[in-house]
Amino acid sequence: MKIGFSILIVLLFTLALQSFNQNFDLKGSISRGKSIYNTQCASCHMEDGNGIEGFFPPLAKSDYLRDKNRLVKVISTGLRGPIVVNGVNYDGEMPGNKLTDKQVSDVLNYVRNSWGNEAKAVLPAEIQQAKKATSKDYHAY
Repeated sequence: MKIGFSILIVLLFTLALQSFNQNFDLKGSISRGKSIYNTQCASCHMEDGNGIEGFFPPLAKSDYLRDKNRLVKVISTGLRGPIVVNGVNYDGEMPGNKLTDKQVSDVLNYVRNSWGNEAKAVLPAEIQQAKKATSKDYHAY
């Protein structure tokens, strides 16, 4: 009986989580994220997301955007040291941004769904867990 009840609780939790994900307004998040990007990121990564080769990595069609946990950390706490983006070496510094979890979610949804990028939504509820997760090639600022 206890096992059946536990399975029921897990099933209900899963359904509630899926319902929340279906209600997430990705288009609204992307729109808000564009505004944040234009004020916080575009001066280096450029309005078109192409960056400046050798200095500021591109976000357009970028292979670096695959690891959402790493991106949360980069946006929140910054980045220092060598990275490779689309086969080009970069070795600079990016300061972190003072953004809420919702703002981090919004700017990531904009970047990961613009300029030829396409990715699943990053929900505000995922930001704190992503900050704690292990990420390959992340160098804290």
